Amino acid sequence: MDVERWQRLSPLLDVLLELDPEARAQQLEILRADDPDTARELEKLLALEEEGDDFIDQPLVDKPGQLKPGIRIGPYQLESLLGEGGMGMVWLASRADGLYQRRVALKLLRPGLADPNLRLRFTREREILARLEHPNIARLLDAGIGSEGQPYLALEYVEGVSITDYCQANNIGLEERLKLFLQICEAVSHAHANLIVHRDLKPSNILVTPGGEVRLLDFGIAKLLDDPEPAPVHPRTEVRAFTLHYAAPEQVRGELVTTMTDVYSLGVVLYELIADTKPYRLRRQTDAEWEQAILAVEPLKPSVATLRTTDGSRSRCPDARRNARKLVGDLDNIALKALQKLPEHRYPSVEALSLDLRRHMEGRPIQARPQSVGYRVQKYLVRHRWALAGSGLAASVLIAALGMSIWQGRQAMREAARAQAMQDFVIGLFDNAGASQQGSTFDARELLAAGERRGERELANQPLAQAELLGVIARLRLGLGDYHESLALLEKQARVLAIADDAPDSLRLQAATQHGRVLRLLGRSRQCVQAMASMEARLATLQSRLPLPVAEFQSQNGRCRADAGEKQVARQMFDRSLTIRRNLKDEAGVAENLRDLAQLDVELGNADAGVRGYRAALAHLQAHGHARHPLAVEIQRSLALLYRNRGETDAALASFQRARELAEDIHGPRHPLTQALRRHIAAVQVDLGQLVEADAELRRLHAMTLESLGPNHRDAASSWNSMGIIAWERGDDDTAVRDVARAVGIWRANESLQILPGGLFNYGMVLHSAGRYDEALAALEESRQMRVSTIGASHALIGETDRMIGEVLASKGDLAGATERFDRAVRLTRVGFGPDHPRTWFAELSMARHLTRLGRPQDALAPLDALTRHDGSGSEAPKLRWLARGYMAEARCRMGEKDRARRELDALTGELRNALPDGGIIPREIAALRAACR
Repeated sequence: MDVERWQRLSPLLDVLLELDPEARAQQLEILRADDPDTARELEKLLALEEEGDDFIDQPLVDKPGQLKPGIRIGPYQLESLLGEGGMGMVWLASRADGLYQRRVALKLLRPGLADPNLRLRFTREREILARLEHPNIARLLDAGIGSEGQPYLALEYVEGVSITDYCQANNIGLEERLKLFLQICEAVSHAHANLIVHRDLKPSNILVTPGGEVRLLDFGIAKLLDDPEPAPVHPRTEVRAFTLHYAAPEQVRGELVTTMTDVYSLGVVLYELIADTKPYRLRRQTDAEWEQAILAVEPLKPSVATLRTTDGSRSRCPDARRNARKLVGDLDNIALKALQKLPEHRYPSVEALSLDLRRHMEGRPIQARPQSVGYRVQKYLVRHRWALAGSGLAASVLIAALGMSIWQGRQAMREAARAQAMQDFVIGLFDNAGASQQGSTFDARELLAAGERRGERELANQPLAQAELLGVIARLRLGLGDYHESLALLEKQARVLAIADDAPDSLRLQAATQHGRVLRLLGRSRQCVQAMASMEARLATLQSRLPLPVAEFQSQNGRCRADAGEKQVARQMFDRSLTIRRNLKDEAGVAENLRDLAQLDVELGNADAGVRGYRAALAHLQAHGHARHPLAVEIQRSLALLYRNRGETDAALASFQRARELAEDIHGPRHPLTQALRRHIAAVQVDLGQLVEADAELRRLHAMTLESLGPNHRDAASSWNSMGIIAWERGDDDTAVRDVARAVGIWRANESLQILPGGLFNYGMVLHSAGRYDEALAALEESRQMRVSTIGASHALIGETDRMIGEVLASKGDLAGATERFDRAVRLTRVGFGPDHPRTWFAELSMARHLTRLGRPQDALAPLDALTRHDGSGSEAPKLRWLARGYMAEARCRMGEKDRARRELDALTGELRNALPDGGIIPREIAALRAACR
């Protein structure tokens, strides 16, 4: 098999291997219909998987020594070995297929050790890294299988050294060390928010670049919190996957791993950074002694440890004493709290740990406290429970100790409930779903509804945990397109947060951002601005602690402002967000803001700047290894829509097809976004006059949409609308009115205020074609009113609506009213869209033809003749010329030149028969003009 062919098959094979047999068979069936040859080759490769001699199990070569510089793995050429571990090897490699230039860290399974457990870890690492997108986490750039069956992960190559080596080599002071540690915390918090525990946090997995930026590496043994399977252990050696010196007690005991396991490991790293030594001093460095220390020995305070030499004697170094004075108190307490033996006594989350460090750095009181008398008495009683069993004193002391312990634990329990609630919810909910859904179709909405009920029942006394879960379910609802259900959840979350004085700023900021997003998607831009106003005043104080959430808030607020007509305010917000994201090297976020600014240029009428902006956003994603990012799909779609609106049909079709291919690759062929892109492609086919092909595709998509989403979903409305437009193009006005009316009804019921004005415009258009003028006028006026309320009365889209209203008024006989509308349409489109935009051309065409209706056909000839000579390109330009020629013939007919007019219309009819063999609205219009010219 040639390399090019393998590179095309490899990603498809990756997808199929991860599916269960039934889903795999369905996917192959779809593929057979589209590409039988590819399906056959994939079936052969899958057959190898099912045989005992699994091709993925086979190493690229038989001996490790055969992996050497110059060998090619997939599109990458090996340069030098960076390191080796229990799972495999990491090579410095470079992209060798000419697609783009980039050096990567290429992770390969160790030859000869490709057993199922290692493959499981390898697959999990790919799945985990695909979830993570953070400037302090080394990114997954690519994954696949080489032409000889060698699985690989291509990771961002980080030029740096371990955090401890960096600090020692550069003599980094305490304050700067803490700032570096906070970068680690942000990365780990991001992983936890995505339900991932790293489980092997240690200095060698935390690199610092020459520029002082932290990168977290190696998620090879990370655990997905929503995955119930235990961590794999290598069967040949039975060694632990984690590093013992940084392991938490529960890891040593083989117990359940949670986010607080990472808190402990971070505590060890923090201890080493501030004290330049590990928490435990052992006589013998054996695994058994380390296990005993981790399980039973209390670590020294860092301020004490830094004064001890390696043999345990007290250091006389003045620098050591100065450093110890800086650690006494806050930093001692913070490090020791993170290193508590019991998870519930540690910080409940990495966010809580980093917040306490920030409090210390800002001179504010911290949450960590020295071990209390009650805690020490409780520990003493546990150690000497038999000696004190008969003592009356024991009971009273125990009661007092437990009272102190309970009082101290309340705050930690409140924070822990919030930190653990999300993972408990996901694990428990999916476990319950697995038991209840056997033999039935999985219904995500039922699952989320059950989760909401469970949260209300079990978290009634834990408001912060409840607020967190409401936000999670709201985001999942939003992903399903359930905007109203998502909004209801976010409003409930807002009520909970309003009475929770101790809610962290990060949660409030996230909640406000999400609330604004849903309101904007529902078309309620003004409400969105109001909802986000409460947090807006606090952004300056929050930015230093929560830069990425602040950037996301600014972006969302900017979109609301843009939709509400506050374009310049929106630009300022996008610029501020872009600056934050550039500084943090949040490359996907940078691309998102470039997209926002491009969209703003389009809305302000600068389409050329919009095209440049969209292309810049796509180029940025490509340059930073995010070519397959979901955002790339959205940007390609926006670019395609812009091309289509400008009449550049070929460019629009190419962009839509690229977006569709990418969406299928990321989301699959039946995902709503993929189906929406296929509808867009069908719409372009309609523009090109390919009605038969477009009609067949829309019918297929319509059936799929109704089957997967039901008849009343927002996307089902889009499908009904598309079906109506194709019926209108083919001359079936009754079906067109029925289908578009159905779409409008669904959008109205769902309060889809962003889409509804366009739907009402289409409804008015097909009603006009059906001769139902009063209903058409009502629909168009409602569309206009809705648009004016959001974009203002002088926007170019108002001009387009006025043009259509003018056509209806002319059909009703209100020629004066039509004249006023056409005049306004020409004025607004010329200013807003520009003189070379297709919508401006058609406004001018309507005005020129209207002169004939006004009894001035001789005055209509000159502007119509100018339009017939229009040299514009794209699919709309020939339509303009055909209609202008038809209306010129109409004017000549009214002037009495009927023979000439009929000859011109007959010639035009023949030309259209060749150009548009499937018919359409333009041949129908010309036929009507010919029939009227008797």
